[in-house]
Amino acid sequence: MADMGREECRLRTEEINKHPQREGKGEKKYRLYSKSKLPASDYVINPYTGCVHGCLYCYACFMGRFTGHDQPWGTYAEPKKYNSMKLPVRQEGKTILVGSVTDAYQPVEARFCQMPRILECLRTYRGHVEILTKSNLILRDLELLKQIPDISVGVSLGLCSGRDAEALEPRASGIRERLDTLKTLHDNGIPTYLFVAPYFPGITNLRRLTEWSKGFADFVGVENLNLRGGYKAKVMAFIGERHPDLLPLYRQIYEKGGGAAYWKEVEAELEETEKEMEIPFVSYLYHEKIRK
Repeated sequence: MADMGREECRLRTEEINKHPQREGKGEKKYRLYSKSKLPASDYVINPYTGCVHGCLYCYACFMGRFTGHDQPWGTYAEPKKYNSMKLPVRQEGKTILVGSVTDAYQPVEARFCQMPRILECLRTYRGHVEILTKSNLILRDLELLKQIPDISVGVSLGLCSGRDAEALEPRASGIRERLDTLKTLHDNGIPTYLFVAPYFPGITNLRRLTEWSKGFADFVGVENLNLRGGYKAKVMAFIGERHPDLLPLYRQIYEKGGGAAYWKEVEAELEETEKEMEIPFVSYLYHEKIRK
């Protein structure tokens, strides 16, 4: 399995951590959580403004217009300064998702250590805590994770090729590292799931990813690749350069109205793979159909 080595990942992290952080004027204070608009969570926590994973397909890149930075989205991250660490009053039956917009364990977390004190707070939460990440840095906080009564961790992985992953997710943990992270968490008694996201048409190999994670993922979630806004052209250019044979398919899905039919086929693939691999699947292919 082609993959980025740990030493290269460490060097990239050191490079990112050297970047100066914007301080001083306009400094904003935050509440720990905010109400969620996502279908499967009630509250969200995002410890950083910005994310340095630099994912080419990042749907949150539009937020760069509101952060006050001159740098492109994907090249900066600032730790949020909290004026309150209080948890929601209503907790029973409510899910807090950590990392809904920016990854809480992105490389700069090694420097700023936002998550340990957040996890300390979440030890008393009476609902469900869910963390979604692409990073093996979460293993640093393994002992704290064990202390949260109702928790699950999802690891995002939608690619099987290290070459594609390095181009599309240049500063995220590598494929092998993410799978090892999932296994280590599971081996330590933490409920886990593989989040195949985004599902790249013609590139994502659902069966292979499921096979790789079988035995240490309690279920597999799948979310489709959405292309809109400024990042659509970047992804289409990537497909044209790296996978030119798939360009007609991408044009059909994302430019000619063929998306609904294609994702219906993927939904059928999910059902077939679920039966074949004997592992539960959760589809997030159609958000508008998902209800809390």
